[in-house]
Amino acid sequence: QLRLVESGGGSVQAGGSLRLSCAASGYASGSYCMGWFRQAPGKEREGVASVNSYGGKRYADSVRGRFTLSKDTAKNTLYLEMNSLKPEDTAIYYCAADTRWTRCSLLTFADQNYNAWGQGTQVTVSS
Repeated sequence: QLRLVESGGGSVQAGGSLRLSCAASGYASGSYCMGWFRQAPGKEREGVASVNSYGGKRYADSVRGRFTLSKDTAKNTLYLEMNSLKPEDTAIYYCAADTRWTRCSLLTFADQNYNAWGQGTQVTVSS
């Protein structure tokens, strides 16, 4: 069973940067479709960035150009570099993986496609 653990959240001022990490254990994460999601208070969870087995990436319009997803296959770790942070980026950020397939081409923000989730890490951006 794949286990995902996020870290790197914190509190920053608007314009600042954070790098989130998602460490995977249990299975090698190099080939799964994976994604970053976030949920702000009172709002539904939304997709932020996703990556497929072939290196394809997708970003939400709200973060494109500011956030960068990367992964280190050797370390089984997924990253989300977040720059030019805005107060509206405040949320709990979750890492997710679709372990149903050994390789996956989907770039989706539909959370029902992901069957492994981390516990989340809080990101707070103050103005």
